[in-house]
Amino acid sequence: MKEVIPILDSCTITDNERGDILVDRLNHYLDTHKNLVFPHRHTFYHFVVFTSGAGRHSIDFNKYEVTPWQIYFMSPGQVHTWDFNDDVDGYIVNFEKDFFQSFLLKPDYLESFPFFSGTDNSNVKAIPREVRADVEIICKQLYSQVNTVQNKNIDFQKVLLLSLLMLVEQHMAVTQLPQFQTHNMVVLRNFQKLVEENYLVKRMPKDYAEMLFITPNHLNAICKELIGAQAGEVIRERILLEAKRLLVSGEVNISQIANELNFNDNSYFTKFFKKYSGLTPEQFKRDYAM
Repeated sequence: MKEVIPILDSCTITDNERGDILVDRLNHYLDTHKNLVFPHRHTFYHFVVFTSGAGRHSIDFNKYEVTPWQIYFMSPGQVHTWDFNDDVDGYIVNFEKDFFQSFLLKPDYLESFPFFSGTDNSNVKAIPREVRADVEIICKQLYSQVNTVQNKNIDFQKVLLLSLLMLVEQHMAVTQLPQFQTHNMVVLRNFQKLVEENYLVKRMPKDYAEMLFITPNHLNAICKELIGAQAGEVIRERILLEAKRLLVSGEVNISQIANELNFNDNSYFTKFFKKYSGLTPEQFKRDYAM
């Protein structure tokens, strides 16, 4: 099926001779890329630190009001768009999925950061007052390191970026899980990865429980405890998200979307979409606007 939401890679939006990281002042980036206000995805990790201004932005169809000292994160594949006021400023950082390859021993290290999990309650956070100065200092250092011509040090860029991510994570208001829940968190992350890879063909919690070598009841209990949702809800939400992504373009019809998502017919897809979104597919297409 034709890709209906544009996917931007680093070559599309940077003239940096190294395409693996971009760091820019937000007002300059927005002025340079005025044409990127349509819904689109990235192949890279992306985050923005707002230091001033206002406006709105949308990540996977969840809308947020911009406030100074807010930070939002996006993982590859998420859909977003924005409508910022002229006075908005801050820093924007884009970096490739393999930016830390050969630098960190754990290939999935970035996935340990909650704000790159792709869930609604982790994408957008307020930066506490006590660390704002530190965040801005690191942003300025990273901007200088990436954009300087002389004395550029790629490893130093990676250290600065990791320092920024760790600083933000350390001061995010995240409930610390007791140590005995660590195993459950690993199971949850693995479940979420499996859903991402298989949601088009596997719709039942028992399918994933079998792959995780646990019982469906155990999987449901872990999901309920850690994210407040049943395993079936996680699967349905991923299918619903993909349906929304396919609907926003308007370049495909309901039959094509139903077929892409492996629904038996249009009627079943429409009932599913309305039941879990509260809107028919046609209403969602009409009502969704940044």
